[in-house]
Amino acid sequence: MRTGGRRDGLFYPPTVLDHIDRAMPVFTEEIFGPVAPVLPFHSEAEAVELANDTAYGLTAAVHSGSVPRATAVAGQLRTGMVHINDVSAKDAANAPFGGMGSSGNGSRIGGTASLEEFTQWRWMTAPGPV
Repeated sequence: MRTGGRRDGLFYPPTVLDHIDRAMPVFTEEIFGPVAPVLPFHSEAEAVELANDTAYGLTAAVHSGSVPRATAVAGQLRTGMVHINDVSAKDAANAPFGGMGSSGNGSRIGGTASLEEFTQWRWMTAPGPV
């Protein structure tokens, strides 16, 4: 552990974990908190493989000095949401929200999907001018 990880009252401070391997729960499970498990990699292909080596796929963030490079990497990730040079926890009511795999609802919440989710279609006819 690099920093954090110790409870402060009701809260845990942001935590950075190192010396992680693929068998650890911090790698295999979804974490909903300020925790960053850090795994080294040697190539973009290995980074993509590490990121996709999970049953989950809610959200990801790719950081790079090159937006086209980050976009190419982001396109290979199996997640419902990907943020480039930004945080992975982001929400916008007009954007689809959801994940892939065991995280998923197939991005059926938010954006135009909400119009369908919260709309009841109805057909009404009336004879002549109304």
